Amino acid sequence: MGKFVMKGTKTGIKFDLKASNGQIIASSQVYASPASCKKGIASVVKNAPVAAVEDQTVEDYAREKNPKFEIYTDKAGEFRFRLKAKNGQIIAVSEGYTAMSNCKNGIASVRKNAVDAPVVKED
Repeated sequence: MGKFVMKGTKTGIKFDLKASNGQIIASSQVYASPASCKKGIASVVKNAPVAAVEDQTVEDYAREKNPKFEIYTDKAGEFRFRLKAKNGQIIAVSEGYTAMSNCKNGIASVRKNAVDAPVVKED
């Protein structure tokens, strides 16, 4: 089972969603307060299972409604995804993947792990 790990940064607090093997599968922006960070986690829990997947790496891709996972390529040519909430806000982002299949596995892992993941604090 995965878990959400909240941790402080120099400018606030963020979360990482970790798979059962400890790998980070998605990360958040930096929030100003623990309460707002917890709202971000709740948004991931709510939106990830029902989010459509929009593959922006193909020409003339089908635009999906929010909530959605957007797959795109970064400047280094790696595949990444971002999860957008119903309001269009980005609520979680992935690391870079060299293979599209690994990126899609990351999305599947977020869907699976976010639902009942406990929230823990890391100092």
